[in-house]
Amino acid sequence: MPGRTVGKRNRFRMVGVMAVAASASLALAACGSTKDTGDSGSAGGGGTGKVGVILPLLTSPFWQSYNDYVPKMAKSEGVDALKTVNSNSDPSQQITDITNQLNQGVKGLVVAPLDSAAIEAGLDQADRKGVPVVAVDVAPDKGKVAMVVRADNVAYGTKACDYLGGHITSGKVVQIMGDLASVNGRDRSQAFRDCVKKKYPKLKVLEIPAKWESDAAASKLDTLLNANPDIKGIYMQAGGVYLAPTLQTLKAKGLLKKAGTAGHITIVSNDGIPQEFDAIRKGEIDATVSQPADAYAKYGMYYIKAAMEGKTFKPGPTDHDSTIVKLPSGILEDQLPAPLVTKDNVDDPKLWGNTVK
Repeated sequence: MPGRTVGKRNRFRMVGVMAVAASASLALAACGSTKDTGDSGSAGGGGTGKVGVILPLLTSPFWQSYNDYVPKMAKSEGVDALKTVNSNSDPSQQITDITNQLNQGVKGLVVAPLDSAAIEAGLDQADRKGVPVVAVDVAPDKGKVAMVVRADNVAYGTKACDYLGGHITSGKVVQIMGDLASVNGRDRSQAFRDCVKKKYPKLKVLEIPAKWESDAAASKLDTLLNANPDIKGIYMQAGGVYLAPTLQTLKAKGLLKKAGTAGHITIVSNDGIPQEFDAIRKGEIDATVSQPADAYAKYGMYYIKAAMEGKTFKPGPTDHDSTIVKLPSGILEDQLPAPLVTKDNVDDPKLWGNTVK
């Protein structure tokens, strides 16, 4: 989940505190497969009606790609989606966007939350109006959603750790973290720490809390490198916002060495955007985890249509190589595949990052 501004967070927190906790998790009535379960009930608009789609931001290539996929996937899934709304990295604006969409009479919402806790205020509004919500990319801490469409973010941190640990025997590695107000930032950060501690104890982890902000990543990395010029590895939790500033900072300090040459800093990222693939081909970075922007759009549309028709699901394997799991909050999450991309498979035409310009 890339990108974020924090200037208005305190005001928004007041909204989140006032929100009433939403009702219990949805009934587990159908199988995990996305095939038609035959289950139905009253929800949304009985399967018809306008659907609002709310984006977290559009300053990241990842979210730009997701935005491009939305109308295509809505059409293929038979969903009448309104033009997307951009919350511009502002959690309070995102709640306003939800309110505005509900006031327009939408029968379903697909939302990529900016803040896992604070989004409950918006989910509560939708629940009171009987409008189902599908969350994409970020799981809410609380609140009622029909499904979370997301990849396993714990696996992101673990894959990054294993890649660095497999290429660096000892020394300092940096993780440029996302916003810890988001479950994505928490999952990736803690998984990376836990993996290094358990499997690669000779690595020393240094951390940059960058809150999905490119400027913060650049300035804090610059400061950290001044004190630690012997960094051997970097884990960027969001290539969409961290790739360019990281490469620029390394280049300015004479530390951007091609993979396979002396002094190369091993870099692994998350997102799977075309720019990361190009950087892998050039030897500037070594790997990334491909977060499925296309599948986020596709199954966001699939699940909101199902929710509007009153269909429900339960944990288990799906028919699209993923698994629906029940989170500790009781919310269901479809964990989509997110493969590791290296120089060995970067040209795979099945990767969504190779299908967009």
